[in-house]
Amino acid sequence: MQLAIVTFRMPAGFSRDDAAGYFSETAPRYAGLPGLLSKHYIHRHLATHAEAGGAYLWESQAAAEAGHGPEWAARVTAKYGSAPEIRLFDVPVSVDNRGDSPVIAEHPAA
Repeated sequence: MQLAIVTFRMPAGFSRDDAAGYFSETAPRYAGLPGLLSKHYIHRHLATHAEAGGAYLWESQAAAEAGHGPEWAARVTAKYGSAPEIRLFDVPVSVDNRGDSPVIAEHPAA
């Protein structure tokens, strides 16, 4: 399992509401995407600019690399005016508190 943290720089005035509007437009593109387990859009306001992006949970490193290929990077850069920074992390253990009882799972190397 791989976690991809993707960020890109936005102007200081790029608000949470602005981000939600942009992200609502692109979310359908990720629904049912092969290898993508979940995506969480992210935004934060900093003193000099805003930062936006996503946290993606992928089935494997191959799926993460396919999902964040050159065509995707070009599309993100064109839409937001800033090239994305992509950081991939292996996920050896996870905790899921969404069900009736927490699930702690170990994951094999991706």
